Amino acid sequence: MINFATDMVEVSLLGNNIRLESLINKISKTYFVKRYRDALSVSTPKGQVFVFDYGVVLFWGLSESKKAQLTEVISEHVIKANPQKDSDSFHFKLSESGNLALVDDCIYLSDHTTMTLLAVSHGLAQSAKLGRFEVLAERTIKDNAYLSTTLASTGKIPLSRKKLSMLRGALFSTKSDILLHFNLLDTPEFFWEYPEEEHKYLAVSKYLDLKPRVELLTMKLATINELHEMLAAEQNHKHSSFLEWIIIILIAVEIVLFFVH
Repeated sequence: MINFATDMVEVSLLGNNIRLESLINKISKTYFVKRYRDALSVSTPKGQVFVFDYGVVLFWGLSESKKAQLTEVISEHVIKANPQKDSDSFHFKLSESGNLALVDDCIYLSDHTTMTLLAVSHGLAQSAKLGRFEVLAERTIKDNAYLSTTLASTGKIPLSRKKLSMLRGALFSTKSDILLHFNLLDTPEFFWEYPEEEHKYLAVSKYLDLKPRVELLTMKLATINELHEMLAAEQNHKHSSFLEWIIIILIAVEIVLFFVH
């Protein structure tokens, strides 16, 4: 039975990725640590911590001082840390019925075992990462919305070929960053080994609307892809126009030289 200092679980997105192997070497000197595929379980005297390799950490029942201490240690192994901390928190308590449920941001746990906490943590961690993708995609679409409006009203995008290339690069980078991690929004491989725990994860997934949010993100990615293709077409048009002008100038020069001689 795990003893908890508080009845809160905090979900923090620290960065793009966390190097679990190097973290294990560091943290196992102080705490009991176990690896579960893409997640690390860290047992403390007054709580449980789960570290996911895609940048998310969950602190179950830890005091503020202990969370700050462990966050500092984990942050040393984060790749591309977030400039600002993205976090969310939920209350948790044992369910009287013995069934896992989520009501009004309170998690009613069937038990306090590591497997139950980890199954729930997978859903909470995915939601945090998905939230980051949603913000990134939404911001990208909003920042580039003027492109389609300008093209519709003027028939062209008043940007240089270099600026168009930079915008295409930024759109491609955003899309690639999301697609690179898109597979982690599927049911985690952890449940291949522990299928009896999957129903707990699915309960969390349903409460947090993971499936419809992933579908909406897919639509946003399609919009970003359309923007990218539109810029590519405009860039090709500018390049073709540039070549046409070169040909016209060369023909004009050739005509002038012909009459001069």
